Amino acid sequence: MSRRCELTAKGPQVGHKVSHSNIKTKRRFLPNLCNVTFISDALGRNVRLRVSTNAIKSVDHNGGLDAYLRKANAAVLSPRALELKRAIEKKAADTAPAAKAS
Repeated sequence: MSRRCELTAKGPQVGHKVSHSNIKTKRRFLPNLCNVTFISDALGRNVRLRVSTNAIKSVDHNGGLDAYLRKANAAVLSPRALELKRAIEKKAADTAPAAKAS
């Protein structure tokens, strides 16, 4: 399983572990990933994603998963998140003409 956030594309970074004697050894800084269940209002179901804690805060700040995915750049999203984004946009497009007709 890749260590990459499905919403923000945060991945491992490379740096140095520096000892007291200033010897530098390569190390990896891994993102803080969590398995989270988000509720999609547009799709009417729960969605499980592996995201960073920073992404959880961003989703909450933007008003939920649907609003976050509508604003998100498609180039950054994982294939699963991109599929969700398309489904949410399609659902919103289907309900918009019905709301105008009423």
